[in-house]
Amino acid sequence: MGIQFDVDALWATPEAEVVALYRQVRRAHAEKKFARDTERGRLNWLRARTFAAAKGGVTERQNAVDASDDLAKKGQHVRELTLEMDLLKCDVDAIDAAMRMRGMAAPASLAEDHGADLSATDSDLG
Repeated sequence: MGIQFDVDALWATPEAEVVALYRQVRRAHAEKKFARDTERGRLNWLRARTFAAAKGGVTERQNAVDASDDLAKKGQHVRELTLEMDLLKCDVDAIDAAMRMRGMAAPASLAEDHGADLSATDSDLG
């Protein structure tokens, strides 16, 4: 996955290193989220293009979209990116919890958008 750390070791890690790790994991999460959202946008565009290019009524067009192996593979890729992003979110939350238990506050610029940035749900992956 990339970033490896031991939650127990966070207790003994100096504050500056914990903050640096927090920033690194948050950045990895943001990059993964951008990649996932980009792929999701492409997938939606391909679905719309396939729907518009298909002949027949709405049901036949929707069946053409659903039957596309290429779109199914891309949908699976988006789901895998979402899993990776969720695992990074768990890392961010673990570091954040350790920081709070140690009496440290998350860096102000990161703490402000923590809830809004990480709490998006994925209901439209198909």
